[in-house]
Amino acid sequence: MFTFTEEQEMLRRAVREFVEAEVAPKAQEWDEQDHCPAELFPLLGDMGIIGIFVPEAYGGVGLGYVERVICLEELARHCAGLAITVMAHQLCMGGVMNYGTEEQKQKYLPDLARGRKIGALSLTEATGGSNFMGQTANGEWKDGQWVLNGRKCFITNAHLADLDLWTVVTGKNAKGRPELSAFLIDRGTPGHTPGRAEHKLGMRSSNTGDVSCVNVRVDASQMLEQRGKGAKVALSTIQEVGRAGMSAINLGILRGCLEEAVRFSNERIIYGKPLHHMTNIQFALAENRLDYETARLLTYRAASMKDKGVPCSAEFAMAKYAATEGAIRAAKRTIDLMGGYGVINEYPVGRYLRDALAGSTAGGTSDVLKVVIAGETVKQ
Repeated sequence: MFTFTEEQEMLRRAVREFVEAEVAPKAQEWDEQDHCPAELFPLLGDMGIIGIFVPEAYGGVGLGYVERVICLEELARHCAGLAITVMAHQLCMGGVMNYGTEEQKQKYLPDLARGRKIGALSLTEATGGSNFMGQTANGEWKDGQWVLNGRKCFITNAHLADLDLWTVVTGKNAKGRPELSAFLIDRGTPGHTPGRAEHKLGMRSSNTGDVSCVNVRVDASQMLEQRGKGAKVALSTIQEVGRAGMSAINLGILRGCLEEAVRFSNERIIYGKPLHHMTNIQFALAENRLDYETARLLTYRAASMKDKGVPCSAEFAMAKYAATEGAIRAAKRTIDLMGGYGVINEYPVGRYLRDALAGSTAGGTSDVLKVVIAGETVKQ
């Protein structure tokens, strides 16, 4: 049975108080204006939220994945867009932390962990998507440097990133298959430029767009891990850092739906009684609670396994699937419960539905996750 420590509960209370004071009152405005509140990053860094799982030696707090999930859930309860901005930043940071050289860690992690710089992970391509090995961006060793060319799309933090982690094809392996390598690209590197910014259905308080490399030259010291290890770097980062983050974010959306449904059903009077006296409303509340508790247990169990060093790729896939699908169901269910009020933007539940839908593909679609779960189940 998973339980929180007293310190973890204190962390949750502190983050919740901050979010309710600084994020909740502005979340609707950010959504309407398509504004990513990156100006909060230094404050989030000072609070330790951003670098929560980074060792203290590199400017972080030195805690674990359970604490990271707590922070992301609390942020996403009121602003999933801000939460996914932090999560995408942590993807880049996690890649450096887990696969960087000591020199790379010293160079990048302190500023990333404290929110002084923002990171991105650029993997997806227009013809790739779930076909990860179908990437066409390439790198060529020429005149003592790597020359990178290609275009990435649907990249969170595309226009904000001070450090961009790219994967490119650098040749073929012994079996004739593409060999991927990972590179760290600093903001301002000639030829590395963001393109169009996407106008999204949900997660509108996050920045998403294209990034291109046109003859970008980087030194060998900017390669992450070794040549040909890019798939390992990217996939492990997605499978655990990414899916853990998206599980937490959808968990926050789920809790928002549950709490808004309870609040509305207490305040709305029909036939002289609060709405929750109606049996069909009780069914909706029960189903929201069940979706939340299921996703909560799966997510925190997987995070605690990660902190203990136990293999948990299937567990994070299950958590992400349960949280994503549960958030979509709960948001739709809460809109139905609220009737006409549910489609009025004065209430946040419509935003919750859009955010849940927009975040459903991040870290793997539900169908991809089922393939992962099935594969791990057969192996086990």
